[in-house]
Amino acid sequence: MKKVFFALALILFAKFNAQGWKTDEQYIQKFALYAVEEMEKYKIPASITLAQGLLETGGGQSRLAQQGNNHFGIKCKEDWTGKSMKHTDDAPNECFRVYDDPRESYEDHSKFLAFRKYYVNLFKLDMMDYRGWAHGLKKAGYATNPRYAYILIDKIERNKLYEFDKVSSKEALYAVLKMYPNLKDDRIFMAQLDQSQTKSKAVTVKVPYEQISYSDQKKKVEKLVTKAESLNSILIKSHPNGAKKFVIIPDDIELAAISKKFQITESALMKWNELDRTQLRRNDILFLENKSSKGNVATYKSQVGESMHDIAQKFGIKLNKLYSKNRMDYGQQPKVGQLIYLQSKKPRK
Repeated sequence: MKKVFFALALILFAKFNAQGWKTDEQYIQKFALYAVEEMEKYKIPASITLAQGLLETGGGQSRLAQQGNNHFGIKCKEDWTGKSMKHTDDAPNECFRVYDDPRESYEDHSKFLAFRKYYVNLFKLDMMDYRGWAHGLKKAGYATNPRYAYILIDKIERNKLYEFDKVSSKEALYAVLKMYPNLKDDRIFMAQLDQSQTKSKAVTVKVPYEQISYSDQKKKVEKLVTKAESLNSILIKSHPNGAKKFVIIPDDIELAAISKKFQITESALMKWNELDRTQLRRNDILFLENKSSKGNVATYKSQVGESMHDIAQKFGIKLNKLYSKNRMDYGQQPKVGQLIYLQSKKPRK
């Protein structure tokens, strides 16, 4: 009977997998184990691998991931002899690698980093230092986006991916279950967990998971109600800089909820606010229309922990204009107390 259940579970799992992964959470639930396995073999932090996979595939939704099982956007290169597909990236119809299974893509990504001289310094870092790895990847030329390291770090911290840097492959699925307790009701996931137990039945693993009590479930429901109330309480305000419409986010919430509430597309909101994430944080400033090309005051001294994006949102000025006025490279961040020019261009020395 058990064998029949496992067979059915695997069929359902394959069917579910074929539909693609619609959210970051679903992607993590499916591929965290692969990232941990690669960490054990190649000493690359699982958090970094997962964050790169999330970013490159858009949570599993990219054409390369769905049609080519390519989760890291690795191009053919001269040494590739396997299957390939054409895809427009930096140029039209570039050659990308195709894999029979996503696991092969994860393995190839590990080899890509481990066997190339550009990334040798990364392996001198502590595996728990995901920030160092993120900045190291950018410095080594892995990506051209000037904010690449910060995007990876944001994904890691937002999804608590650093938890996977602390576990072995035998504990990875338990870590997933601890992170997403509702999976205890997911027959497909639990079947996968049972199978992993069967494979390692000679090994005793301490389960870092506890049943959720009724009171805890009640608290979760109450939290959801509170979030719904917070969404209803959001009021449109006029910014001092040109009376641009904006809102202040009262609690952590998905951009999709704001998009639905104000009937503005997510893409427009992301463009107007120069966002690289769809999860909004408490007290974020979000503009509901395009920002101005200059500020309503001449200068401003940056505060502790402020980024150029923070300042751009605070004063309702386009981020690229802010960088240009201050003669700074995109992605460069201000020092504490630095004088930031908001109207005219910073004088040359």
